[in-house]
Amino acid sequence: MAPDHNTPIRLAIVNDYEMVVAGVAAMLAPHHERVTVVELDSGLPVVSNVDVILYDTFGQVQGDGVDLQDLVRDSGAKVVIFSWNLQPDLVERAIEHGAAGYLSKGVGADEIVEALEQVQAGKVVVPAEHEPVDRGAGVWPGREFGLTEREAEVLALITQGLSNQEIAERSYLSINSVKTYIRTAYRKIGATRRSQAVVWGMKHGFEPDRLRVVETACTDQ
Repeated sequence: MAPDHNTPIRLAIVNDYEMVVAGVAAMLAPHHERVTVVELDSGLPVVSNVDVILYDTFGQVQGDGVDLQDLVRDSGAKVVIFSWNLQPDLVERAIEHGAAGYLSKGVGADEIVEALEQVQAGKVVVPAEHEPVDRGAGVWPGREFGLTEREAEVLALITQGLSNQEIAERSYLSINSVKTYIRTAYRKIGATRRSQAVVWGMKHGFEPDRLRVVETACTDQ
């Protein structure tokens, strides 16, 4: 069945950090006539009847570890991955495992909405060959302290208790890249040891939240 272009896409945004999902929702808010955010999920499965689930990978499992079936349950919703990590093999595996799209965090709100509409129309959307990755769409913990999203994500995983090797595996980064992000992040927050970074992270919103917000869309009839 073709999508009804007069009805906004019902969207759930999924991530374990309240700040992250709220930031993406705020970015999409001006396009409410095309995309209605009906659920913000932090650490919980989607419960609403939605068309598309936007899975933000900040501090989350990526690649083959994403349980798409758990996200979708029996809703029939399509899952779109929203990430700065655009490694071709990672994108390919996500699509092979059932994702309907994979979006770069370097794109703006207009491009996100257009991509979601394409997914809703039955197309598979993947990043262009030279897709931007560093414009920093949305909000993340530590941004006000000058942390890039990649630095912040590594710090979030440190706060979650992961080792450098586990962070590399979770983020699909080389161990040297992880160490580089750790050094630059530590310099920005004034930490010299991992224990200091963990304490700082716990005080500044780097622990995952457990929150669900479900909106009743005013377009429901």
